[in-house]
Amino acid sequence: MPSPFAVRSFRFQWPADLFTSWAFEMEALILGWYILAATGSVQQLVVVGALVWIGSLFSPFFGVLGDRVGHRTLLCVTRAVYALLAALMTALTFSGALAPWHVFAIAGVAGLVRPSDNVMRHVLVGQTMPAGVLLRALGISRTTTDMARVVGALTGAGGVALIGMGPAYALVTTMYVAAFLLSLGVAGMPAGPARTAHPLTDLKEGFAYVWRKPDLLGAFSLAFLVNLLAYPFVLGLLPYVAREVFAAGQAGLGYLACAFWTGALAGSLVVGAVRLPLGSGRVMLWSGGLWFGALVVFGQTSTLAFGLTLLFATGFVHSFCITPLAAVMLRSSDDAMRGRVMGVRMLAIWGLPLGLLASGPLIAGIGYVATTVLYGGLGLAATVAIGYGWRRALWHRSAAANAAYAG
Repeated sequence: MPSPFAVRSFRFQWPADLFTSWAFEMEALILGWYILAATGSVQQLVVVGALVWIGSLFSPFFGVLGDRVGHRTLLCVTRAVYALLAALMTALTFSGALAPWHVFAIAGVAGLVRPSDNVMRHVLVGQTMPAGVLLRALGISRTTTDMARVVGALTGAGGVALIGMGPAYALVTTMYVAAFLLSLGVAGMPAGPARTAHPLTDLKEGFAYVWRKPDLLGAFSLAFLVNLLAYPFVLGLLPYVAREVFAAGQAGLGYLACAFWTGALAGSLVVGAVRLPLGSGRVMLWSGGLWFGALVVFGQTSTLAFGLTLLFATGFVHSFCITPLAAVMLRSSDDAMRGRVMGVRMLAIWGLPLGLLASGPLIAGIGYVATTVLYGGLGLAATVAIGYGWRRALWHRSAAANAAYAG
């Protein structure tokens, strides 16, 4: 099958996305560990984790804006903002003036634009790739996130312990600058007719379009579910798990994050290399259920070695849920609606800060183990309900979501 790297734009987008994802992961672990060490509060830890994703509420507007001004242009602007904010954090750290409130403020500003990065990545892949290699391209594109999180897990938490927070953040800034420069080589969407409709009208059309198509609505529901109930334990709570459950330090935190994202990387490579015989819709539902089941087991685990093994397996399954989900939504969307559809899809990320904010009081009230059982059990039951409720669009072999594609 043809390689996505045969497309010139993808040869620029892939490394640009890799540097951006690497910097994202390093920042999350650096700031999470700093807040936990400085305040000792799991509630403040989950707040800073939630702030990073607060912009998911505005993702549909970024989709509308991208459809109007071009997703490549918007991608370059947002990555320039990341670089400027990281440079500010570096300066505060080296000057010794850094305080927790700085972290909350900068994380909040970055969080306003960061979730839109995934919208633009997916849309640009959808614009530049033939339908036959779309799923393969999405799988390979997904490796940028997974690969960066593997390396970022080690260089983020472990790098602070080795070289200090200032030099580690200087490296983050350098990566954002490199990502911005590479993004300039990504192909933009060909100029189309000027739109005269009000942006809110465009946004309303995007919501109505997703609501009318059962495959899009079902995929969106599953995306919200995994963000609400599954992702909080690896995108926010992992410093707490490393410190309080496994009694591991910064190196242990790096190993735990590395285990999950190594599994995710392996899963993305498999998705990008093979054809899915069950179809994208069925695979994402099966994998979502397995993901929640693994979460319940992980919550009962207190041995670091078994926890690492289980996180690797969970990460592998996670890729078989997220990548086919993106393929279902991109294939089911018309070209003119793709930006708005993916913008609406990114609203699902809002489940992550909600799940994080709820987990803090729950862990304090009923304990970590009971919280994992609650989250995993609810997630598994809801996944079954989604599969049954939208079975004609997502589960039946004849559904468009399960159609065979060369890629």
